[in-house]
Amino acid sequence: YMVGLLAQEMLSREKGGKILHDPRLTWNTVELVKAAGGIPVQTRTGHALIKERMWQEQAVYGGEMSAHHYFRDFGCCDSGMIPWLLVYAMMSRTGAPLSELIGSRMEAYPISGEINSVVDDADAVIAAVERAFPGGSRETVDGLSVAFENFRFNIRKSNTEPLLRLNVETRGDQSLLEQKTAELLALIRG
Repeated sequence: YMVGLLAQEMLSREKGGKILHDPRLTWNTVELVKAAGGIPVQTRTGHALIKERMWQEQAVYGGEMSAHHYFRDFGCCDSGMIPWLLVYAMMSRTGAPLSELIGSRMEAYPISGEINSVVDDADAVIAAVERAFPGGSRETVDGLSVAFENFRFNIRKSNTEPLLRLNVETRGDQSLLEQKTAELLALIRG
C-alpha cells in the first residue's frame, strides 16, 4: 500500500510522471498511479534491476513491496528516510494517521503478504501452478503473474534465497483471498 501512497505524493509534485512498481502486488498501485495522472511501469524485482530501469524510464519514483523505495531526485537510489519524511508530511497536511491514509486501500485490495516456501524444483512447481490456473491474463515480467477478474497472484523464485515467493490479491474479497491463498499453497507445498 505504501508504493501507491508514495506514488500519489510524487505525482502531486510532477503530473504525468512514470512510476515503477514490481509485479508482486499491483492493483492498488496501478489504480492510484492512473488516478493521479501518472504512468505505471511494471519492472522486475531487485535493487540493480529497478535502479537501471529508473534511469531508462526517467521515472519519478519506483517502489517494491519489500519496502525499497527509489527516487529519481536521489540518483535513482533506494532510501528509507525519504518515504517516511513524505508520509510524515502527508499525515501533517491531512491530519490523518497512516492507518487512515491506507485503510480504505487495504479494504479495496486485501493481500496475502509475501509467503515463502522451500521447494525442491521451483520451475516444476511454477509450471504446475500455471497448469492449475488456466485462463486469466498472464505475465512473466518476474516469475508468473496470473490475473482473473477478482483475484491475482504472482509466484516467483527469490533472487537471493532458495525460495518460492507467493503474493495474492483480490478486489475487496477477504474470503476469496483466503481461499485462493490456501489453494495455491497446497499446490506449491504439495
